[in-house]
Amino acid sequence: MTIGETTRQRRSGSAAPRRRRRPSSTLPRVMQMLVGEYDGGAENFFDKLAVSLHQAGLPQKLIIGANDNRAAWLRQAGCDVVQLRFGGLRDPISRWRLHRHVVRFRPQAVVVWMNRAARRLPRGNFVKIGRFGGYYPVKYYRRCDYLIGNTPDLVEHIVRSGWPPDRATMLTNFGDLTMLPPADRTELDTPADAPLLLSLGQLQGGKGFDVLLQALVSIPKAYLWLAGDGPLHAELRTLADDLGVADRVRFLGWRRDQSALYRAADVCVVTSRREALSNCTLEAWLHGLPVVATASEGPRWLIDHERTGLLVPIDDVSGLAAAVHRVLADGDLRRRIADGGKQKYDRLFSRRAITRQYVEFFQQITANRAERTA
Repeated sequence: MTIGETTRQRRSGSAAPRRRRRPSSTLPRVMQMLVGEYDGGAENFFDKLAVSLHQAGLPQKLIIGANDNRAAWLRQAGCDVVQLRFGGLRDPISRWRLHRHVVRFRPQAVVVWMNRAARRLPRGNFVKIGRFGGYYPVKYYRRCDYLIGNTPDLVEHIVRSGWPPDRATMLTNFGDLTMLPPADRTELDTPADAPLLLSLGQLQGGKGFDVLLQALVSIPKAYLWLAGDGPLHAELRTLADDLGVADRVRFLGWRRDQSALYRAADVCVVTSRREALSNCTLEAWLHGLPVVATASEGPRWLIDHERTGLLVPIDDVSGLAAAVHRVLADGDLRRRIADGGKQKYDRLFSRRAITRQYVEFFQQITANRAERTA
């Protein structure tokens, strides 16, 4: 691990801040590419980081796939955004248009987010950077000069896969969201006095939401808000019916008001079977919300058990239910882990600190390249 080594406002209900700053002539020009059209933890962080880098004055062009909501939100925040409707890898029109934007913008660094963007990395005389948000095969990033992982374990995965250690860097995430008032429980048919669990993410097998629904059987008074969508949506609804908990589960779909959800909930529950980081944990900490999480890679790195959250074994239904019960029943524990998480977030995962590390990383690697080619 080298440079930067340290430890939606995502689409919220309010508009992104439109703070235009004149780019600094001392900062490198950076192009970022996100080809995926859907939402998820990595995509959400791409949006937040892009806006934060723009506000820091970094000259930046964003190349994204066909997601009109993402494009509108980023443009409203003042970012320079281009949408390309990428087809297959041999799509000549998208490749030509991408090349044209590279020629016009003249980036000094290009960051590709995840596999689909990495396989479309344009050619040119600039530093090429792959940003990992999961345990991807390194083979898709062989044309990159540097790889970024957002946890030590992810950087170790990159190096174990054969990547040179001096070109693997850790830059982690921040969980910044615009603070909103708590969501109105009555609008989601949830009693005001019911214990409320919140979980967020793509509805797919790796997130372990099936385990959460099974655990809910043993937490009979609690309601669950499940924010997200994905291929298992119908299957999870059927499971909730079969378990007899459907009347206490609200499938919210993708939301633009995550802050309001965190502010309304009593416990954030992360049930991932494999999770490189855990943006939900960071966002919950930011809002002072206690976290119960499975001990997958990211949460295990983030959470100090009994101090900043509770960790339970992966796929342990009874252990998850017991941990949630503890947090709901023990006010001292709930306050201690919520306060501990907020303090850790402020110390290590604030937007200002992580944005500064990214800017310094871009400055250093582009300066190194300039020295080598001088």
